[in-house]
Amino acid sequence: MIRHRWPLVSAAEMRELDRVTIEEHAIPGEILMEVAGQHVSRRAAALVAPGATVRVVCGAGNNGGDGWVAARHLHLRGLPVEVVETVAGSRLRGDAAAARARALTVGVAVTQELAVQPGDLVVDALLGTGLSRQVEGEAAGWIEAVAAARPEAAVLAVDLPSGLHADTGQVMGVAVAADETLTLGLPKLGLLFEPGRTLAGRIKVGRIGIADPEPGGAGAELWTRAAAGAALPARPRAGHKGTFGHVLVIAGSEGMTGAAALAARGAGRSGAGLVTVACPESTNPALEALLAEAMTVPVAETAEHGLAPAARKRLLELAEARHAVVLGPGIGRGPETAALVRELAPEIPQPLVLDADGLHALEGAPAILKGRRAVTIVTPHPGEAAYLLGGTAGEIVADRPAAARALAAATGAIVLLKGAGTVIAEPEGRLAVNPTGGPALGTGGTGDVLAGGTGALLGQGVPAYEAAVLAAFVHGAAGDRVAAASGDAGLLAGDVVEALPATLAALRAGAGEAEMQGDVLAFPEP
Repeated sequence: MIRHRWPLVSAAEMRELDRVTIEEHAIPGEILMEVAGQHVSRRAAALVAPGATVRVVCGAGNNGGDGWVAARHLHLRGLPVEVVETVAGSRLRGDAAAARARALTVGVAVTQELAVQPGDLVVDALLGTGLSRQVEGEAAGWIEAVAAARPEAAVLAVDLPSGLHADTGQVMGVAVAADETLTLGLPKLGLLFEPGRTLAGRIKVGRIGIADPEPGGAGAELWTRAAAGAALPARPRAGHKGTFGHVLVIAGSEGMTGAAALAARGAGRSGAGLVTVACPESTNPALEALLAEAMTVPVAETAEHGLAPAARKRLLELAEARHAVVLGPGIGRGPETAALVRELAPEIPQPLVLDADGLHALEGAPAILKGRRAVTIVTPHPGEAAYLLGGTAGEIVADRPAAARALAAATGAIVLLKGAGTVIAEPEGRLAVNPTGGPALGTGGTGDVLAGGTGALLGQGVPAYEAAVLAAFVHGAAGDRVAAASGDAGLLAGDVVEALPATLAALRAGAGEAEMQGDVLAFPEP
């Protein structure tokens, strides 16, 4: 783990790290399997009920080899254990075959049938990270057998639940639902995305001596609370409202003043020193009533009370005098407003957050953002991402990392793809997955709060990629804070706004946390 940030790996990246460890660092695969199996045995011993049996369901590959090693160590500790052998021993090769032979030598019991008793623990060592096609036949039958063991028996998955795609978290036909997953070496991307995140249960990482990726590359990462706290902008004692950035929020239309207000309040509660809202003329009185702390500037509007192309010059003048701009919350989808956005977005000279209806204005023309001089962050949900890329929201959700990277390439912008497993991607390939937030945030207006918070961090000088990752983390953590106090249902976007200062304070207090150490670690953190 590097700088409080977990590297997240795809199946291909894990294979390459295995190769580097074995071939370049001269650590035999047999030793890696031995260490992995020891970790599995320790977790199994901690999870099985007293006097109950650990039933290790072993497949044909290295995942099964890890299971054989774990069974041998459990047996040598005097714990009841048996291996459920799903393939003939003659089909095993290399390290896995050697692990099976050692287990048989010390007397590990073997069966070809999974039969559980109350309190037993089933260890899922069937399929590992190499799965790339739908599970069928006997393998599917064994996965269904493990699934049927719950809830009478608990399930511990080795590396990731069998049947789960290691990169996307999607079910490849059928998959195990585990109470706990011990992922080996480094966490796999698929464990962060639904349904994989739910199917994995509690997630722990067994550090078995495999090399970490080189820092500073184009891989994926997950920030811990310590990483988020360390990335927060400084708040010097001599600071004042001019020190902490002035954010311009271009937002609102008839019936959508709430979106503008939430974005402005999100910016203020995220530390911005000053916030100005530029809005259609007729919405200004409502916004002045909603926003005691922000300034408002009425600009030219259309007959439908949306932003008019005639407002372009004034909006550019306002943007020039600010440190960051948020464009899009609640502006509507009228053709004149969309035309304004397409003209305005490339010309805004300051860092820009483009959100909501502002994204819809780019239909067929996402590349216009590539001409911007300053950095850009776009914040779509899956439906908006599908609108920009073509395709469906389901296709976006099926492979969030690929979708985020494709949109980053198409726009030249940093992409904050919202949802269960929010992904942040930059055009150069770097990617982060956000671990905070949950179903409590599934309510109208929370995206506006996030857009405002992102603009506030940009305005305080946080680099764009870090600002996007940090904004998602803080926003989700604020939602988690409210949910912990009040439950997952009934949260309002304004509740998230009010929780932001306490969330920021808690993250700052944890910024000096020691680097996580040990062989088996809770993920993303204790």
